[in-house]
Amino acid sequence: MSLTSMITAAAETHSSEPAIHPYAVGAIVLGILLVLLVGLLMFGKGRDHA
Repeated sequence: MSLTSMITAAAETHSSEPAIHPYAVGAIVLGILLVLLVGLLMFGKGRDHA
């Protein structure tokens, strides 16, 4: 199967709905970043400032 025929087939079967809602992806990423931020703040809590 050539590249042009694969691109044509992919374009014909394109759906307008995304597989995962963009707000869900944003909420998951925000949650991960907040967990990492809390972990960073907890890690530095017992250290003296230089």
